[in-house]
Amino acid sequence: MTETVKGPDNVELPSDPLADARLAAIVESSFDAIISKDLDSVIQTWNPAATRLFGYSAEEAVGRSITMLIPTHLHDEETDIISRIKRGERVESVETIRCRKDGSLVHISITVSPIRDRKGVIVGASKVARDISTSKESERRIRLLLREINHRVKNQFAVINSIIRETAKATADPKAFETTLRNRILALARSHDLLVSSEWSGASLAELIQHQLEPYGHEEQVTLDGDPVLLRPNAVQNLGMAFHELGTNSAKYGALSGESGQVLVNWTVEREENGQEMFVISWNESVPGLEAEPSQTPQRRGFGSVVLLRVAPQSLGGSATMERGEGRVTWRLRAPLEGVLDTQDEDEHATPAQA
Repeated sequence: MTETVKGPDNVELPSDPLADARLAAIVESSFDAIISKDLDSVIQTWNPAATRLFGYSAEEAVGRSITMLIPTHLHDEETDIISRIKRGERVESVETIRCRKDGSLVHISITVSPIRDRKGVIVGASKVARDISTSKESERRIRLLLREINHRVKNQFAVINSIIRETAKATADPKAFETTLRNRILALARSHDLLVSSEWSGASLAELIQHQLEPYGHEEQVTLDGDPVLLRPNAVQNLGMAFHELGTNSAKYGALSGESGQVLVNWTVEREENGQEMFVISWNESVPGLEAEPSQTPQRRGFGSVVLLRVAPQSLGGSATMERGEGRVTWRLRAPLEGVLDTQDEDEHATPAQA
């Protein structure tokens, strides 16, 4: 003999023991928390996924109010849900927050449907809850990334605007202006490429120098001396601009303009009397037999000098000097270690000083 039950709208539905068993198996094996409660919000059933999600065993949960999972400031949600269930409505895909047994909060998406007895009378609600913490965290990271991208794009625009302005001041010939501007923007792009490849975590100082000097050749005439260090993103951009200017000047007038010159770039960490650690980097260029005449080693007062003596050091909270003598050029930058090297996991939001 087949029993019948009343479904929605008082439609008679057959009661199939096999179907009931299948439904029970689905509930037990579901990856989503499935909880039933009466119209007083008292928990009636609790599947294993609910235990995994909220931390309570079925014995701890059944018979207690569902409000044990709801933060105090969200209790009105349950009142609204029960009101809608009593009207026969289904609550679909609501994103909210619930409390675990250990007190931690979890982001969930819930769907709530009315439960009817054999006569079709609404006697409770079935809730399906899914953990969406991972997707919410992904959304948070995307928002953070977008803010960071916005910050860095604005910063890049400001730097490019400064490059254009200062290059125009120092270059009268349109063709020379175009070439110089293009090379400076490409130098900025090379630093940017290093940052993108490391997901903006920074870049190796040695790699940065090699990338910036690569267009000029004469790699065998360049010596790098210092321990492997990872620069902060802000330092990558500003030191990249500095090494581009040094390399350009050297390729035109100095060590990288011929076969006899040598460039030594060294860096170290020094401790001051007050205990502060300072990062010190030096560019030492020598060309045997080259005299320090204005026609050969001009005292540049254009964008290059601005970058080397103001933009780069100020953006890192330090100072720099430039010395020129017979057959030599020395640029030295000194800045607080924490502003240059990536010594700890902190977000980098510093903006370089503008020319």
